[in-house]
Amino acid sequence: MDNPVSMQVNGVARKKFVSGVYSWMMIALCLSGAFAYLAASNVTLQRIIFGNSLVFYGLIFGELAVVFLFSATISKVSVPVAALQFIVYSIINGLTLGSVFLVYSGESIASVFLIPYGRTTKTDLSSAGRYLMMALFGIIIASLVNIFMRSSGLQWVISLVTVGVFTGLTAYDTQKIMRIAEHADDSESFAKVAILGALELYLDFINIFLALLRLFGKSRN
Repeated sequence: MDNPVSMQVNGVARKKFVSGVYSWMMIALCLSGAFAYLAASNVTLQRIIFGNSLVFYGLIFGELAVVFLFSATISKVSVPVAALQFIVYSIINGLTLGSVFLVYSGESIASVFLIPYGRTTKTDLSSAGRYLMMALFGIIIASLVNIFMRSSGLQWVISLVTVGVFTGLTAYDTQKIMRIAEHADDSESFAKVAILGALELYLDFINIFLALLRLFGKSRN
């Protein structure tokens, strides 16, 4: 017979883990949004970040470096260090995302931001991860090709496929997090996994948001 006390403790740990994942994701989204608005509304920051290609691309490579460092060291660092890396990434990403405020109207940004909420499904997606990642690599390759082609039609297709792929990844990552939550406890390891899960959902959300903005966003002018 299952121990009622043990089940209750596991249930509390599970709720704490899931709550931690979504809390960290919301913190990162809020930080990114705040710093994106700051970068777009401050004339000095506009000139520094968007007026100098070296600074802009330096920030992009910087945020990629932080993500790789975060993924590579997550098992070795402490929870505060892992949290700091995630916060630093969300801030740098927010500064680069400030460009959307310079291109699209505030109304478009606000309306599109409310669309990519989490999607779930009862279908088991545990075997779909490899196919979704293959599709993601396809999107990256097509995007690189379109840098030279500058085809608006191809860009529209890429954005549409991106929404579909990252919607699938959101559902996949959510199921993965729920499976992990079944074994969660109050250890430091699960606290770090919660931050890693938050990063995955954050990236899913941001990519859906940007793709939808390219599809439906209205320019400032």
